[in-house]
Amino acid sequence: MSKRVTIQDIADALGLSRNTVSKAINNTGVLSDSTRKKVLQKTVEMGYKQFTYMNPEQLKFSPQEATPQKSHGEIAILTCAPLDNFHFSSTMLDKLQRETTQLGYSITMHRVSNEEQANYQLPISFHPENVCGIICIETFNYDYAKMICDLDIPVLFVDHPVLMGKPLPADRLLMNNQDEIFAFVREMKKCGKTNIGFIGEQLHCQSFFERCMATRNALYINSLPINEEFFIIDAPKDTLTDYKTYLFNYIQNLKELPDVFVCANDFIAFDLMQILRQLNIQVPEDICLCGFDDSPAAKLITPPLTSIHIHNEILGVCAIDLLLSRIKDPTLNYRTVYTETNIVYRESVNIAPTK
Repeated sequence: MSKRVTIQDIADALGLSRNTVSKAINNTGVLSDSTRKKVLQKTVEMGYKQFTYMNPEQLKFSPQEATPQKSHGEIAILTCAPLDNFHFSSTMLDKLQRETTQLGYSITMHRVSNEEQANYQLPISFHPENVCGIICIETFNYDYAKMICDLDIPVLFVDHPVLMGKPLPADRLLMNNQDEIFAFVREMKKCGKTNIGFIGEQLHCQSFFERCMATRNALYINSLPINEEFFIIDAPKDTLTDYKTYLFNYIQNLKELPDVFVCANDFIAFDLMQILRQLNIQVPEDICLCGFDDSPAAKLITPPLTSIHIHNEILGVCAIDLLLSRIKDPTLNYRTVYTETNIVYRESVNIAPTK
């Protein structure tokens, strides 16, 4: 009995990826006509199952057709949250769109509604057959993210769900969530501020998880106390209670405040500033705050917020490199890349050492 020909056999014979051969056979995705014809011709020559009845003459093409042509494909951005101008990804998306357009790709944006996410449905505007690559932003439901990965289209997650189980079969791009928190805690210790807490839902996303763990680890390494009361890491148990109300009640019931709160992002820090103001607690006189993202509003709020800056344009460049290399070669090992961050001190932190 002759050996059964597989897609991998055809890919090996042509020096192409299995993903490319699969797209050609199933007439999906974005491929040049010459590549598609070349793959189909090889399937007939090698006797691949449903193509065995075809005559190879039907698929012959001229040398001119065999010349590689520039491929123009669609890169789809899927997001489960609104991305306004204050979101850290807005500058990244501008950079990504400029660069990918020059390379011949189009960008489409698709907002996933809560109902679509709950029912594991793709947005009606999203057409997988037109898409050669997907970038997921604010997509933190593990099962929904896995469904996207199962589309057999190259996927890049900019931040991603907390990986409590099997890693997702996709590339991952994050900002450095650890080094600057370590540096910040060390600086606070020098200033005599030894009681430090963290605010943010620990399991909201991988970045929040890493920022929380970075704060814990920094306290441990610097021989500072870890007070669990100062780690506000859960979501409201009552779904009718919004996060800001939950945070207000928690802060109000604390017997004492820490010297410093590290916040999982700037927007949590903004809410916390308003809550502290309502409770007649002064920033930075009574407590210091540090955010993460360094959003444009961090400079405008009173007092201006100390925050860890994300280099959004670098994120955009890395996103392009990761996704396009995955499109070119889907067989690459999956990669997790971290981009540099740096802390920007402003008036929400008093860094003068105590005497």
